[in-house]
Amino acid sequence: MTRSVESRFLSIVGITIFILVVPLFALFLSLATERAANELQQNLDILLAANAQALAKPLWDFDEESVEQITATIVSNGPVSRVHVKDVSGGIAVSMPALPKWPKNGLEPITREIFYRAVEGPKLVGTITIYYSRIDMFSSLRQAEVMLIVIFMLAVMGVVGAAVIGNRLMVMKPLLKLTAAIEATRRLGSRHHVDWQSNDEIGRLARSFNAMQIKLEQEEGELRLAHRRATDIYNTTPAMLFSLDEEDRITGVSDYWLLATGYQRHQVVGRQFIELVPAEARATYHERKKTRSIADVLEATTQFVCADGTVMDVLIAEANRKIEGADEDLSLSVMTDVTALKQSEERNHHQAITDHLTGLRNRQGFETALDGEIAAADASGEELACIFVDLDRFKWINDNLGHQAGDLVLRRFVDRMQDELPKGAIAARLGGDEFAVLLRGPSIEDLATRISRALCEIFVHPMTIESSTVRLSASIGIAVYPTHATNAAELLQKSDMAMYSKKRDGKNGAQLYNPQIQDHTRRRAEIERDIEEGLAEDWFDAFFQPIVEVASGRTVGYEALMRLVHPRRGVIPPAEMIGVAEETGAISRLGGQVLEKALSNLARLSAATGNHDAYLAINFSPLQFDASLPVRLAALTSHYDIAPHRIVVEITEATLLHDNPQIRTILDGFNSYGYRIALDDFGTGYSSLSYLNRFPVDIVKIDQSFIRSLTEDEPEHRHKSRMLVEGITAISHKMECSVVAEGIETEEQRRILEEFGVDFGQGYLFDRPAPLSTLMEHALAAPSHLPRVSTG
Repeated sequence: MTRSVESRFLSIVGITIFILVVPLFALFLSLATERAANELQQNLDILLAANAQALAKPLWDFDEESVEQITATIVSNGPVSRVHVKDVSGGIAVSMPALPKWPKNGLEPITREIFYRAVEGPKLVGTITIYYSRIDMFSSLRQAEVMLIVIFMLAVMGVVGAAVIGNRLMVMKPLLKLTAAIEATRRLGSRHHVDWQSNDEIGRLARSFNAMQIKLEQEEGELRLAHRRATDIYNTTPAMLFSLDEEDRITGVSDYWLLATGYQRHQVVGRQFIELVPAEARATYHERKKTRSIADVLEATTQFVCADGTVMDVLIAEANRKIEGADEDLSLSVMTDVTALKQSEERNHHQAITDHLTGLRNRQGFETALDGEIAAADASGEELACIFVDLDRFKWINDNLGHQAGDLVLRRFVDRMQDELPKGAIAARLGGDEFAVLLRGPSIEDLATRISRALCEIFVHPMTIESSTVRLSASIGIAVYPTHATNAAELLQKSDMAMYSKKRDGKNGAQLYNPQIQDHTRRRAEIERDIEEGLAEDWFDAFFQPIVEVASGRTVGYEALMRLVHPRRGVIPPAEMIGVAEETGAISRLGGQVLEKALSNLARLSAATGNHDAYLAINFSPLQFDASLPVRLAALTSHYDIAPHRIVVEITEATLLHDNPQIRTILDGFNSYGYRIALDDFGTGYSSLSYLNRFPVDIVKIDQSFIRSLTEDEPEHRHKSRMLVEGITAISHKMECSVVAEGIETEEQRRILEEFGVDFGQGYLFDRPAPLSTLMEHALAAPSHLPRVSTG
């Protein structure tokens, strides 16, 4: 650096001298040379003029000796190197000296003609030529000029020397000290000052440098203090702090991190963090590191292997920030032990997907497992069977023995079911008494069928619950993926559909899904839609079928029968509609609407015909029987001004089957308002005769199946049927009950019933169920005491 600065300074001085001094020196030599050349030329001209005049007469006189003397005189002159004289005739030719010295610059000739002044005028007598050496720069200098040049050169050298010495003392010396201080600071790491005092720019530079060093020392001290504090905070913070580089290597860890993980610092610094993650969790960790949340912060949960080999679940929050101009990004990560939280989450998740009563999965857990099993079946090319189990008559246990007994039944069933399930099967309680089982494997249908049969056999023997013996059965539906369904929801739905199909077909067994079930389900959905739309649009009506006196054919009453009058499909009978309404819970609204229509029609029919004695038989579903039903019926009959004795409430054996005290209370309520009770479909149940004794029955209706058998071709069957009908009639009369025969279609049947003493009858022989308008036309067109055979 010293040579470089000084050499540049000397170069500047040399260039300055070359630009300023050398041209002046060259100009001075040029002027001196020009001056010397002019003086020489003047002297030679004078010399030629004088000697030409002196040589004129000797040449005129052909005086060669005088010519030579004069020539010799000329040659003796300093500047002249040679002289050549000749006359015009060529007789005289003198050259001196014979061998002149030839200077480096060469000789320059000057020739002059010689004239002789004769009487008749100037005569050319010859010529004289003088040869002289050329004048150069230095040969033309005088002594004084040389001295002046020497003095000038000494002055220039003195100035240059003074500049060099001054530069070395005033510039280079402090500069070297400044350089030494900087180098010492760089090499030793401590701040060094420049020992230089002056009031010039170098002094100010030295003072500024020293002030800067002092300030940097203060800042470095503050930085060291801040770094020490940051390090102390980093190490004492009760959190597992660590830093990673761009290649995921650990560059630093806090003391708390070491304490929590059991590692030594030298064991982890420089290692990739992924090496401390269990092999089975590394792929998931890599995937989570690819996503970042707000403010470029990565949050990922993974597992971490401690120094003692234990594995803990950790939550890592990693923040990276790019520092402008820095080689590496700033990175800080916080690792939190979430093992307990993870375990708590797993417990909560387990509780969320587990049925607390049975320990099986609940519906949420089953749906999650179902999605996983579908994916596994797709991956392995296997089949997946879903077995949907519903316990029959379970509601009776809850209603009659209590929910505690019902819970005990469920737990016992689950214990026995798990004994029948193969390894890998997934069982769940979907809710209430509904269960589902998943079986995965090749050709799984046969195994699912065997398991379903085994589950049905659980209920072959009755269960003893709190000293009560209960009998249950199971309705089971089976659907197979991908044979019957293309996704999880469809598989569960179709197994459910198969179960309901089995329940409708008589319960207690297993049903494999088939497309006809879906057609039935679609038909059921249409019926549900018709019910809701009919209720909303007031499509439901109460058709009346006359009840006539068998002997005379006189109309004594009507049975109200629900019909849906569809605006496009016409009149729809209630065969399927009632059962669907009972299952969906719409039966109460439907029954209430039809009841009001029936009472309204009876009031209008009575007003039109003047017959205020005919009664109206109304059917109620068992689901409609609640404590408020008698009061509601009383309010409606009062509204339409209908006498209570004109209303007959028809009940079926299904309503009385469980001998529920509430049913007896409701029937007593009807009786107290003056309504009569009819026992419908008599003879088809298990204990119909006992109902006549236990309940306030006024009318017995013989089921139409017995009436059709009266005229069958097979003699024995015909004979038994006639005995049953005759016996029922006799017993009912003994119990002071009127008898109504249902389904009379032929005159022969009417005649036989008349012989048995049956009081009343209804059927197509007399009339079909018809709307109010048709009945009013018939009533006004024919006398009421004549039998009326329907032509429809």
